[in-house]
Amino acid sequence: MKEFQRIAIANRGEVAVRIIRACQELGIQTVLLHSEPDSQSLAHRLSDHQVCIGSAPPNESYLNIQNNIRGAQAGGAQAVHPGFGFLSENAEFALACREANLTFIGPDAGAIKLFGDKIEAKKIAEEMKIKTVPGYKGDNQDINFLIEQCEKMGYPVLVKATAGGGGRGLKVIQSKADVREKIESAKREANSSFGSDKVFLEKYLDRAKHIEVQVFGDALGKIHILCERECTVQRRHQKIIEEAPSASLTEKERQILCELARKIAEKGAYKNAGTIEFLFQDGDFYFIEMNTRLQVEHAVTELILNLDLVKAQILTAQGMPLNWSRTELSARGHAIECRIYAEDSYSQGMPSTGRLGDMELPNGPGRRFEFGFETGDTITHYYDPMIGKIIVWDENRPQCIKKAIEVLSQTVIFGVKTNIPFLKAILAHPDFVSTTMTTQFIGKYFPNGLEQKSLTNDQRKFAAFAYDHCTLAHSNDQIVLPNPWRQDWRV
Repeated sequence: MKEFQRIAIANRGEVAVRIIRACQELGIQTVLLHSEPDSQSLAHRLSDHQVCIGSAPPNESYLNIQNNIRGAQAGGAQAVHPGFGFLSENAEFALACREANLTFIGPDAGAIKLFGDKIEAKKIAEEMKIKTVPGYKGDNQDINFLIEQCEKMGYPVLVKATAGGGGRGLKVIQSKADVREKIESAKREANSSFGSDKVFLEKYLDRAKHIEVQVFGDALGKIHILCERECTVQRRHQKIIEEAPSASLTEKERQILCELARKIAEKGAYKNAGTIEFLFQDGDFYFIEMNTRLQVEHAVTELILNLDLVKAQILTAQGMPLNWSRTELSARGHAIECRIYAEDSYSQGMPSTGRLGDMELPNGPGRRFEFGFETGDTITHYYDPMIGKIIVWDENRPQCIKKAIEVLSQTVIFGVKTNIPFLKAILAHPDFVSTTMTTQFIGKYFPNGLEQKSLTNDQRKFAAFAYDHCTLAHSNDQIVLPNPWRQDWRV
């Protein structure tokens, strides 16, 4: 068994904070590997040690393998936690950690290479007679050849980064008119995000639900199935709201889904946290990918099972058994996670940057807040605009939806615009409430975000009065804030 005194965190934002909190509870010191702009971040303030690994562009810092390795060594770490995104699914990084005598907190390089390559993962599923979405998964990356394959399949077609995840390097091709531009765009984005421009094609399912299964391989080699999550509500293939368990499945369908996930994980002798994702349409499950890392939405699984997956990752990397009982792995109640983005809900989600003013997060039973920023921090244009996550738990789904809307209504974030109004509109929509939504939900009902609502004269007068007093209250701190009352944040 290994014992970690210090863990390096090769990530940023709310996931870095989440890992720091887990390490603190385990009595392990942390080394934050950060870019220059993130030297003023909450994770930087909370970590025990900090090492700057490069400038703002990810390929000069968070995606630079050698900079991360050198930073972890300089910080005296025995292990590296990659979080999610960036190098978390990079087999070369996991291998480089091992060669540098650093424990990679996640699956080994072989498992990442096996499942991290989306094409190879699909081939494994097909060998096991598990359905996958029809498409082209070959090595020929010539643009003209890929266009021919799209024509054979018929539109719409998805072009996806082989090494991708999180919606990056993924485009929907609707017609021949935009096929070349979409493929080239996907390749550029894939190369920028993952260091590889290899893509594959698959037929676009237009009535599907996106459902995933959390799996965990412990230090003794046992595969644990930690229930499923519904991630159907997406915008441009980026998840917005996630919940657990899925209310879209019958108990029989749930058993079938979890058994499919178990077979795939056992096939790869998988160890540590992983997520196996499926599309569900017309009664059939189609395997789409396995993410060999922690997921953004892991918190909803933790709430319904009363587990700590980050601690479990660290303990497993140390070779320690988890001793999870059947009772502990039985779901209770319902959980919903809302991703809070710094963006304008009334301008098609345009990112909003700037310095955060006052933040009010309404704590209470069944409410969890995971934020990577606090008052005075700056939201820059360099990275993903996610500020944090709001996760709620209640005894059943209707009560959980009601609680989520109430918590969002009570959440106040000044200084930047947020997607809180958008999230509330989604949660209250009849299709979401009835669980009839598909992955087309946002495009069907909110193609341009929300429509701007006008204020009455009395509302404008009150807003101006309140803003003057809000600004005055901060004048001694020399904090200059944009007018937050123009955001219509309580609508």
